[in-house]
Amino acid sequence: MTAPPVIDPELRQQLDAWRAQDPDPVTALALDDLIIKAEAGDAAALAELVDAFAGRLEFGTAGLRGALGPGPNRMNRVVVGHAAAGLAAYLTDEGRAGGRVIIGYDARYNSDVFARDSAEIIAAAGFEVVITREPTPTPVVAFGIRHFDCVAGVVVTASHNPPNDNGYKVYLGDGSQIIPPADTEIAERIGWMSRHPVGDLARSTDFTVLGEELITAYLDRLGTLVDPAAPRELSWVYTPMHGVGGAIVQQAWQRTGFPPAVVVAEQERPDPAFPTVSFPNPEEPGALDRAVANATETGAELIIANDPDADRCAVAIPDDDGWRTLSGDELGAILGDDALRRGVRGTYACSIVSSSLLSAMAAAYGQPFVATLTGFKWIGRVTSLAFGYEEAIGYCCDPDAVPDKDGISALIKILTIAAGLKAEGLTMADRLDEIARHYGVHQTRPLTFRVSDLSLITDAMARLRAARPSRLAGEPVTFLDLAEPTEKLPATDGVRLCGDSIKVVVRPSGTEPKLKCYLEVRIPPAESQDLAAARSRADRTLDQVGLDLTTTLNL
Repeated sequence: MTAPPVIDPELRQQLDAWRAQDPDPVTALALDDLIIKAEAGDAAALAELVDAFAGRLEFGTAGLRGALGPGPNRMNRVVVGHAAAGLAAYLTDEGRAGGRVIIGYDARYNSDVFARDSAEIIAAAGFEVVITREPTPTPVVAFGIRHFDCVAGVVVTASHNPPNDNGYKVYLGDGSQIIPPADTEIAERIGWMSRHPVGDLARSTDFTVLGEELITAYLDRLGTLVDPAAPRELSWVYTPMHGVGGAIVQQAWQRTGFPPAVVVAEQERPDPAFPTVSFPNPEEPGALDRAVANATETGAELIIANDPDADRCAVAIPDDDGWRTLSGDELGAILGDDALRRGVRGTYACSIVSSSLLSAMAAAYGQPFVATLTGFKWIGRVTSLAFGYEEAIGYCCDPDAVPDKDGISALIKILTIAAGLKAEGLTMADRLDEIARHYGVHQTRPLTFRVSDLSLITDAMARLRAARPSRLAGEPVTFLDLAEPTEKLPATDGVRLCGDSIKVVVRPSGTEPKLKCYLEVRIPPAESQDLAAARSRADRTLDQVGLDLTTTLNL
């Protein structure tokens, strides 16, 4: 009796159709290799084929993001080609035909190829396309949307994801990332386009490669963010984390008059392999080890890091035990406090998973505050935004120019604040203590569960909704299911638990296989004058909240 084929006939048909249209010899050979191994009985190769062809990589408000490789559920030239054609069709249907579209890319594997494919396909659809000539930070491209009066922008980047990932981020003409219903409408058109071989899509080389005009305009704008009379003296270490921020950050500190940084030499140049970090995210443990070594050796007063596409910014400061990386909420408080002190008027905003401290600060200065869903696609759209941030080290310090997170303008603001404090004989730690005494301790902590099976996250969220905890760490809390929209917040997959001193938000990550919990404990100002005692008390409460949640989620 003949044994059944290892590869299902339906899957084999998909493989053959894909192989016939793939213009990339690398992914075509990778597919051939997987097929050969699967037919020889390699279970891992067969599982990879099944997963890569199980569906199409989902286009959402974060655009596309996933592992590189062959198949519709991976990032490759076929998927990107259909995405570009779908975006062009959407813009045409929205009455934007013939408008200008800016395209940029980072230094990851195939980013330049994906960007050029997009330029050719969108140009052939009748749009005036401008593309960066080299890998460029995401916020610089986002700046270019308004500067060049574009109807849309595309950045090929996977930000701080692992080396084998890439992504496709889409902005519309307001300079902000897409939100519903644009995401589903673009996804529908991508679906239509994917019914046809990517080789059938029209292409054109009638597009413009940008010279220095984009970088020059962005740097000119940065120069307006610093008072010419502000102090500049500061010693600091900088790392672009093997990303694309290094060259422009160097021009930025020169343009704004700050002293040169000691740059982490091993991480200075773009490298898609990210060889010195296990995970190219400055938030990750160990990511700043080389910067800390440099700072310790040189006696620096500050460490600043960008993530690989330079839209995020991290800071470490010296303390009694060496160096301490500030949380996103701590740095958000320092930047928000600085804007309020300078009299910047407008709406202050952060995501619901961030600390509630910014709300109290804005109220004290008589400025409006808005809490948004997670992501700068929401924060950047806040009316009359003055300053916005999210705890994942993303900061919008110049919303009129870049209504998105911008790690470079944040870096310049941080240098300005740190140098100003130094001139007064103070440090960033001193400023955080001052804020805590005035507004009360607001201690935050992440609790993250990484899984190999996404169904585990779905099950955990179902358990949480079924349990509907009424107490955390002994304190009564109110349960709010964020899947039910309100006047202030659209629906999202998440849960919020709030008490007098406790706030918790639980939600699945939008870009990684994680369930993320955001914990906050507040101690009122009257009980925060002894900061060490108040922070210790908050930490103990956070420990118990984490234990209570872990028991309920059962992950």
